[in-house]
Amino acid sequence: MNLPNKLTLSRIFVIPIIITVSLIPIFHNTVLFGEPDLGTEITLENIVLLVIFILASFTDYLDGHIARKNNIITNFGKFMDPLADKLLVFSTIIVLLERERFAAFGLSLGFVVTLMIAREFIVTGIRLIAVSENVVIAASKLGKIKTVSQMIMIIFLLVNCYPLTFLGSYTQEITALVLIIIAGLLTLISGLDYFLKNKALIFEKK
Repeated sequence: MNLPNKLTLSRIFVIPIIITVSLIPIFHNTVLFGEPDLGTEITLENIVLLVIFILASFTDYLDGHIARKNNIITNFGKFMDPLADKLLVFSTIIVLLERERFAAFGLSLGFVVTLMIAREFIVTGIRLIAVSENVVIAASKLGKIKTVSQMIMIIFLLVNCYPLTFLGSYTQEITALVLIIIAGLLTLISGLDYFLKNKALIFEKK
């Protein structure tokens, strides 16, 4: 259990904190600034989750950097690092979905979350096949880019696309729409890439 793996596990340990914050009414009901009627409010919940999410996301960069620098890459790290990313991202995405932040121009974009979850189920299935064959599949670069796009999307959605909101509600809606579309497309592309790279393992005959 080296330092990079401990940092990876720390992302999992913050999940209960995220859930707890989302369940306590005072966090969600305390509006710090913005107009709830216009959908531009920033709540105490948003700020607390933003701080937690940014700090946890930084450990994603830090654990990989330390592991590569000190040549202490382990199978545990290869397996847990992408899993910790998924748990962190989706626990926060679910809160955003509950707060109706996955929307733009009056359109609900929650189906993008369904696509993201479907992609992760498929990838997890492939990983389980790999484990049964004693093969450990490390996170791909495209998968990392996908994760970064999701993290950027989450950060902006948590703060209702501030500071771009100051340019008007139209800019806010455009920003949300673009970020959600980019994250959704990268999710699909990375999932297809993952499938194609491992199709020999999937269709291997016994």
